[in-house]
Amino acid sequence: MAFLEDLRRHQRQFVTMLKGILRLRDDATFIREALGRIEARQTADAKTVTEAEFKVTSQWGEDGIIQHLLRNLRVPARKVFVEFGVQDFTESNCRFLLTNCAWSGLVIDGSEKNVGYIRQDPIYWRHNLKAVCSFITRENINDILTNAGLSGEIGLLSVDIDGVDYWVWEAITAVSPAIVIAEYNALFGPERAVTVPYDPAFVRGEKHHSNLYYGASLAALTGLARRKGLALVATNTAGNNAFFVKRELLTESLRELTVAEAFTPRRFREGRDETGELTFLSAEAEAAIANSQPLVEVAP
Repeated sequence: MAFLEDLRRHQRQFVTMLKGILRLRDDATFIREALGRIEARQTADAKTVTEAEFKVTSQWGEDGIIQHLLRNLRVPARKVFVEFGVQDFTESNCRFLLTNCAWSGLVIDGSEKNVGYIRQDPIYWRHNLKAVCSFITRENINDILTNAGLSGEIGLLSVDIDGVDYWVWEAITAVSPAIVIAEYNALFGPERAVTVPYDPAFVRGEKHHSNLYYGASLAALTGLARRKGLALVATNTAGNNAFFVKRELLTESLRELTVAEAFTPRRFREGRDETGELTFLSAEAEAAIANSQPLVEVAP
């Protein structure tokens, strides 16, 4: 009996502790978003994308760049985003849009665990968010979007699946975004218009142990954007995300850039050896690995 009483007491203590941790998490989220709103006001007069960068829930400075674009564009009325490759959506390009700007959105990830986490997150009932579990290919992306009730013009599309991003974005016809954020692989350099070959089962870490072989170059993505009626306007200072907007939405304060003007080398090192350990190679050594693998030349 004494053992059972001790067990129940420990269970109650554990539940109390867990509730406290969840309250701390909610408090931290509230503080982080409040600081983000302050930063948004402080960067309202930023003249350049670099000056506007700040991070709330994005990986790098994308939250600030998005706010800067919204201030300087003729933003469409339909404030809806689509973001895929979000993992559990705690770190993403569009979360601050959802919580700070009252946008609605669709997020897609291939992991049931990640999507389950999103659906249990308080953000899911507090905001107009839909989470779908699917491994994205160019064959299924339009069905995913239309089955989720999305078609026509939307505010923003964020493409980051660490793989066949070029081919999936090329295939999208169901929606027409005003702003597109697309991850580029700076290791391919500013001049080559290349992408990894299409493979519907592409998984970055399985294709090459280095974790460096994925995605497309900035020139390749810019050529694709141009064919879709979008203009390159910025890249982030980390050197991995490019920002495109519909040409008709450009204003005097936001001009189209060439690839040479916009290209930013990557500021981080994420190469790995055969055991999965970080190698901390130079940018030149990482680029040599990425460019040694099969690549497809596309129209710039």
